[in-house]
Amino acid sequence: MRTRTIVETRKVPHTIDGRTVLVDEAYTVRVPVPPRDWDRAVRTGLLAVAGIVGAAAVTWSTVSIGALLQTDVPAAAAYAAAGTFDLLWIGCMALEWLARYDPARAAAPRRAGWVALVVAMLAITAHGSLAGSLAIGLIGSAVSAGAKTLWWLTLRSFTHRLNSRTQQWVDAQRADSEGELALIPVRRELARARSLVAAEKTARRTQDADPDPADVEEDGPDADVVPMHKPRVVVSAKDAVRDAWDAGLRDPVQIRRTASAAHGSPISDATVARYVRALKVGA
Repeated sequence: MRTRTIVETRKVPHTIDGRTVLVDEAYTVRVPVPPRDWDRAVRTGLLAVAGIVGAAAVTWSTVSIGALLQTDVPAAAAYAAAGTFDLLWIGCMALEWLARYDPARAAAPRRAGWVALVVAMLAITAHGSLAGSLAIGLIGSAVSAGAKTLWWLTLRSFTHRLNSRTQQWVDAQRADSEGELALIPVRRELARARSLVAAEKTARRTQDADPDPADVEEDGPDADVVPMHKPRVVVSAKDAVRDAWDAGLRDPVQIRRTASAAHGSPISDATVARYVRALKVGA
C-alpha cells in the first residue's frame, strides 16, 4: 500500500522555572494514499477534449457561415450573426444539463438543441456548395455534429439516472420549492393591490364627506362651540417708540406716553431717550 508523509501538530507540556504550559509540537505521520481515481481523471480529460472540440466547431462555423452571410451584409454583422449558430445549440445543451433531473423540462431544450444543430449544419453545407466545394461544406457541418454529439455524451456520463419512485419524490420536492418561490411575487402583487384598494377607499371617503350637513344651520350658533378670543398682540418697547417716532412725534414726553400706551406698560424715560438717539442716528 502506498503511503505519504504529512506533518501534524499536538499539544505537549513545556516547563520553564517550574511553570508548565501547553505548546504545539510538530510531528510526522505516514498515512495511506488512496488509489488513483481513474474515472475522475478520464472525465476531466474528456471535458478538456470536449471543450477543444466545441471551440473548434464554433470557430469553423463562424468563419464558414460568416463568409456566406457577408455577401449581402457587412462583414462585422455577418460574423456576429454567424457566431450565434453553434452558440444556440450550446446554450440549449446547458439548459438541458440544468434540467437533467427533470425529464419533462429537459425535453424542450434537447429538441431545440438538435434543431439548432441542423440549421447550423445546413448553413455550413450551403457555404461549401456556393463556394464550389460541397465536400468541404459537408465536412465542416460534420465538425459541428461531432462536437454536439461529444458534448451530449459527456454530459450524460455525469448524469445519474433515477428510478421511478425516486424521480416522483424529487418532482414532489421540486414542486413544493418552486411553489414557494412562485408565491413570493404573488404575495407582493397582492400586497400592492390591497394597498391600492385601501388608498382608493380612503380617497372616496374623503371626497364623499360633507363638511356642511343639511340638518345643521350653516351660519347659526353651535352650542358645542366655545368662542375664542383673539389674543392680544404685544408690542415691544422698541417697536412702540419707533411707531411714535414714525408718526411724527418728537417731544420725549409725548413719545413716552404714546409708546407706553401701545406697549401696555410704562416705559422709562431712559429707555425712550436711548431708542430716540438710535432713531436720530439712523435718520
